[in-house]
Amino acid sequence: MAQDVEAIIVAGGFGTRLLPLTARHPKHLLDVGGVPFLEHQLARLSRAGVDHVVLATSYRADRFEPVLGDGSRWDLRLDYVQEGEPLGTAGAIRNVATALRDDPDGAVVILNGDILSGHDLSAQLADFRRPREGRQVDVSLHLVEVADARAFGCVPTDAAGRVTGFIEKSEHPVTNQVNAGCYVFRRSVIDEIPPGRVVSVERETFPGLVEAGRLVVGFVDTAYWRDVGTPSALVAASKELVLGLAPSAAVDAEPSGARISADADVASTATVNAGSLVAAGARVGDDAVVSGSVVMAGAVVHAGAELVDSVVGPGATIGKGVRLEGATIGDDARIGAGTVLRDAKVDCAVEI
Repeated sequence: MAQDVEAIIVAGGFGTRLLPLTARHPKHLLDVGGVPFLEHQLARLSRAGVDHVVLATSYRADRFEPVLGDGSRWDLRLDYVQEGEPLGTAGAIRNVATALRDDPDGAVVILNGDILSGHDLSAQLADFRRPREGRQVDVSLHLVEVADARAFGCVPTDAAGRVTGFIEKSEHPVTNQVNAGCYVFRRSVIDEIPPGRVVSVERETFPGLVEAGRLVVGFVDTAYWRDVGTPSALVAASKELVLGLAPSAAVDAEPSGARISADADVASTATVNAGSLVAAGARVGDDAVVSGSVVMAGAVVHAGAELVDSVVGPGATIGKGVRLEGATIGDDARIGAGTVLRDAKVDCAVEI
């Protein structure tokens, strides 16, 4: 296992695709599978031997430390660095450089703060440390193979695993390998990113390194991987964690097929199944059905309501006999009795 490894989690995004769930909360702290999402990443980093993590924050930066603390729960040190203004993916990495150790040859793992992955991070670190072409690797990218790469930019590699380019979305992708949002940087490379301005790793940093002949390699696998960036993806990831279909060092699978907080109040005649999550302080009434859904903290689901593949934000109220299918309900919204919503989004504090 790798030792004395640092990591950066890029967690500054506004989470626009997850609205209305992110109108009041950073997406990285939304409950997924029973814990705030970043807990899955912190537990995974710790298991791979990381001992120091820097959280690069921006939107609602004050929310993170009260939830995650100093990192001691995961046997690591957790520091927080806030951007004054959004700087892009590479800009955010560069902005936290002074919080890292002054070790030019050190390995620094970079994680996008909205990716749930089961790939072998320890193996990627070992591959990063393996010299090739008589020199050290500058950057390693986790690449995942997808069935259809047309929705992604793709990353071709040669027979030796060296990245040869970064190709924008295309109807005819040259490879099914796509950027999976986990990188290992040599510490000195981070200092080469221009400071104080918006920089994208995907559009500027990585293409620039390849064009300059630097050694950028791909670590390719087909392990579980999901971008938890939309309400439907959040619901799917939560279900998969509860059912044990997605790996996480932060939570175990739930043998009952649903996770109900000890602080939730679920009626004995209610049905909660199919990987559903009912969070702390939530209430589910008589004969209600919660199937493959997420009911967040303090939400109320009244008698006879039926939730299928939906997410209900904190403090929201779902009236008697309501049917939700693929719906996203914002914080403190109120859905009146008998309402039927399919593939709908309801903003925070709205009453319908």
